[in-house]
Amino acid sequence: MNKILLSIAAVLVICFTACAQKKDKQNVSNASSKMLVAYFSATGTTAQVARNIADITGGELFEIAPQHPYTEADLDWNDRQSRSSVEMNDVKSRPALKVTKTDIAGYDVVFIGYPIWWNLAPRIINTFIESRDLRGKTVIPFATSGGSDISNSVSELKKAYPDLNWKEGKLLNKVGNSALQNWIHGITNH
Repeated sequence: MNKILLSIAAVLVICFTACAQKKDKQNVSNASSKMLVAYFSATGTTAQVARNIADITGGELFEIAPQHPYTEADLDWNDRQSRSSVEMNDVKSRPALKVTKTDIAGYDVVFIGYPIWWNLAPRIINTFIESRDLRGKTVIPFATSGGSDISNSVSELKKAYPDLNWKEGKLLNKVGNSALQNWIHGITNH
């Protein structure tokens, strides 16, 4: 009889745990049904993180794509004449975006992802922000990096666009789904 009661108790615990996990995941994805996960990714690393965020939130994925894709030579940060070096050394540089018809007016929350370049967001992120009306939206930056922190890039974005409703950004290098889900839940429910 004790074995039967223990078995029933174990099944109930498993059921309640599964229900709680499902409910928690639904809370994250329903935190705002109008989320956009916009990202620029030169090598694919940031793109993968953006896909994970879109999966967790149920948000729409949007690639911030340059009109002219970056080549390996363009990304050579050791070459002062490479495209990325020239852009990052010119605070007024605004690389052209690939033409898209995505209207972001209907989104309440916009995640903006990017790799860290020279301790900053790539200039194409400025092009994106300046070409869209983000006023009244919650803007959540996220980044990937080979060695830099996100804090300076977020600080500079906030300084450049002080009228936007910025949330705290996060560096998302090799972050597991559980940690990513916890961060999203915390940032979208405050």
